[in-house]
Amino acid sequence: MVDVGDKPVTSREAIARGSITMSREALRLIRRGAVKKGDPLQTARLAGILAAKQTPALIPLCHTLPLSSVNVELTARARGYDIEARVRTASQTGVEMEALTAVAVAALTVYDMLKAVDKTMVIGDIRVMLKSGGRSGTYRRI
Repeated sequence: MVDVGDKPVTSREAIARGSITMSREALRLIRRGAVKKGDPLQTARLAGILAAKQTPALIPLCHTLPLSSVNVELTARARGYDIEARVRTASQTGVEMEALTAVAVAALTVYDMLKAVDKTMVIGDIRVMLKSGGRSGTYRRI
C-alpha cells in the first residue's frame, strides 16, 4: 500500500459511469416490475452502495476510507441502463476505486437478476468521469 500518512485530509469526490445493455424482453420485465427475483434497479443501487463500502476488501492495496456519501443511479436508455456512482469522503486519498466498484457491482447485480431471461447482456464503458480533491486537483472526462 502507498503510505498516505503525510498527505493532508481534503474533501474528495469521484463520479464513475458504466452501462448495461440487454434484450427487449429483459427491459420489458424490468419496466413491468415482473422480474422474479424482485426489483433489479433498487437492488443494484443498494449493491453498488455496499460495494463502495467494501472496496478495500475486494481490491488489493486500496485504503479503507470513511465514506461520507455514496449515491448510485440507474437511468433507462433504449437498450438498457446507464449507471452512475458518486462517492465522497474527507480523507488523505481519493475515492475513484470506490466509485468504479459501485458501478461494476450495480451492473453485475442487474445481470444476476436477469440472467435467466437474457444471457446476452453486456456490461461496459466503466470509467471515471470526475475526480476532485487532493494534490492533483480536478480531473473531468470530456
